[in-house]
Amino acid sequence: MTWTESGFDLAVLGSGSAAFAAAIAAVGQGRRVVMVERGTTGGTCVNVGCVPSKALLAAAEARHGAEAAGRFPGLGAAEPPVGFAELIGGKDALVDQLRAEKYTDLAAEYGWEIVRGTAAFTGSTDAPVLDVVLNDGGSRRIEAAHYLVATGSAPWAPPVDGLDEAGYLTSTTAMELDRLPESMVVVGGNAVGLEQAQLFARLGTRVTVVEALERLAPFEEPEVSAAIEEVFTGEGIAVHTGATLAAVRRDEHGYILTADCGGAPIELRAEQLLIATGRRPVTAGLNLDAVGVKTGTRGEVVADEFQRTTNERIWAAGDVAGGPQFVYVAAAQGTLAAEGAIAGAGRTLDYTALPRVTFTSPAIAAVGMTDAEVAEAGIRCECRTLPLAHVPRALANRDARGLVKLVADASTGRVLGVHVIADGAGDIITAATYTISAGMTVDQLARTWAPYLTMAEALKLAAQTFTTDVAKLSCCAG
Repeated sequence: MTWTESGFDLAVLGSGSAAFAAAIAAVGQGRRVVMVERGTTGGTCVNVGCVPSKALLAAAEARHGAEAAGRFPGLGAAEPPVGFAELIGGKDALVDQLRAEKYTDLAAEYGWEIVRGTAAFTGSTDAPVLDVVLNDGGSRRIEAAHYLVATGSAPWAPPVDGLDEAGYLTSTTAMELDRLPESMVVVGGNAVGLEQAQLFARLGTRVTVVEALERLAPFEEPEVSAAIEEVFTGEGIAVHTGATLAAVRRDEHGYILTADCGGAPIELRAEQLLIATGRRPVTAGLNLDAVGVKTGTRGEVVADEFQRTTNERIWAAGDVAGGPQFVYVAAAQGTLAAEGAIAGAGRTLDYTALPRVTFTSPAIAAVGMTDAEVAEAGIRCECRTLPLAHVPRALANRDARGLVKLVADASTGRVLGVHVIADGAGDIITAATYTISAGMTVDQLARTWAPYLTMAEALKLAAQTFTTDVAKLSCCAG
């Protein structure tokens, strides 16, 4: 027997950051909310994304720091042993803690129910309802004034001869291994692939990165791409760019991969294969067509600037809506959707100064436009690139790998983009985000206070390069 329950103001599919942000916003307005989750509460970020990957990256960086201590006069390098199973256990404990504190316990505190089951739309465009097959074998029908699709995304692999038969790791399953592999090929040289490659390399795995486009971090500035490739090769990570994976085989020794590198075939062998070629929205089985919700070519739910779908009672937020795949974007969109559904707020989000960070070491971060995007927009561009060799903090750290690039409007001096590869780039880019949001010019940035011996001072120094040879400045020169 199917149990039908109605009277909800908002029914949410999924339990990640977009879902929780929407539910909190709706409950805060005194509305009745129900949430449906078929898997583990918390979505990608806390379970298999940001939290576990950054926890392991921090551990790998700590080990690398000991190995690289010899760069300081008077210190010797060390090579700490890796208890990989214990490392994974510690990561799992942190994930369990944060899942409880930030998700499961919060739902109980706010007072909405999380229904455990798989949901699909039924009914009609004018009267959509959710049919839920419960994980315990029962069924339930949910009727609500509005619905939010926040089912996130999942790792995606390209069609490659033999790949499905051979099997492979994703960024999720790689962090569940119980033994550190001796060797690994990582296919994909964007954010996830770069983070996973450096993580395993610093723990002691021999890593090779294969990227189909012509450079690592292919959507960043070319100077940033060159810098991260130099970092990787300097740490013993092999890099093949412009290389398309053509075939995969597996035998008792591991994987045998064939790739086309500029017309020349190459063969790679490794114990493990990690595919990090992007993620796709999770919409299969939701029966969206039945209620008039359109999807795009990648399966994403088509939503307008208010997060409303082609059905006025159904909304979408987060990765499933096909926008920037960042947890903070998902949360902002979830709140926006709830405000629109509950109160008809009509608010939109401004993505002009949306920052992004890749947590390699040094980290990569950017906000605003690249110089190519500025040129395509018909704006006369003026750019400056400051190597970290001119940043006192980097010299004190004995690590000058990296740079800061400023992209400005040549006519007005307004800062249009900031691109960084540096230790603490994620923190630097926060200041850069405020710079672009405020419409500051290069001259204003050059005259802004910046505390000495911080990496963020690199922003001020980069701005000063538009008018000054910073190599000829004394320390703290204003």
